[in-house]
Amino acid sequence: QVQLVESGGGLVQAGGSLRLSCAASGRTLSRYTMGWFRQAPGKEREFVVAISAYGSNTTYSDSVKGRFAISRDNAKNTVYLQMNSLKAEDTAVYYCAASTAITLVTGSPRYNYWGQGTQVTVSS
Repeated sequence: QVQLVESGGGLVQAGGSLRLSCAASGRTLSRYTMGWFRQAPGKEREFVVAISAYGSNTTYSDSVKGRFAISRDNAKNTVYLQMNSLKAEDTAVYYCAASTAITLVTGSPRYNYWGQGTQVTVSS
């Protein structure tokens, strides 16, 4: 089992930045593809970004490409999401997830473990 705990969410003005962290316990993250998803009120959960097990590959949704950056520190068992140039439409609960898939995956059913989420609110 992998336990994931997100942190770093909060309230920020449009144009600002936040960095989310996802700390894992139970197992080393190094073997997992890691992803971030988000869910806004009244909307379905959507894929944001994923990073391969050793960080050599990433994939981003078009809505965040060029503004968000994912990284991982396997030694610290932590994944990060740097969010810049935030917009009101980025407001959502952000979830960290781990997948045993050996390739980058964007569909939420492919992720085996989930954190509880952290709220990000961007005021316009």
